[in-house]
Amino acid sequence: MGRSDDVVNISGHRLGTMEIESAIVSHEYVAEAAVVSYKHDIKGEAIHAFITLTNKYSDKTGVEVADEIRGWVKTKIGSIAKPEKISFSTSLPKTRSGKIMRRLLRNIARGEDISGDTSTLENEDILDQLKKTL
Repeated sequence: MGRSDDVVNISGHRLGTMEIESAIVSHEYVAEAAVVSYKHDIKGEAIHAFITLTNKYSDKTGVEVADEIRGWVKTKIGSIAKPEKISFSTSLPKTRSGKIMRRLLRNIARGEDISGDTSTLENEDILDQLKKTL
């Protein structure tokens, strides 16, 4: 099935994570992004975006940049797709072949222990860095 079935349900709206990621990556500051969902008391699920900025903007990891990216997603898709949480890091957890390991990001966003095999990670230290951004 691949990513075609990766859908989040936010306040009754079903959104594809790939479309949200594409909107985020189209911002000039963003090099790469991964979007996962986490449980939300009111909405059911909410969006957590993990973002790596381009080298040119890597020092801009503040609230202003996060708000600008939320506004960008709002204009590209709509306000329902705005990420509730945004975490910035120097890279994302990837396999040696370069695929982002979204299941690990989902564990981190939901506050769960990392489950499953992490032996294929390119850089295991990135998980600790991402946990600190919460």
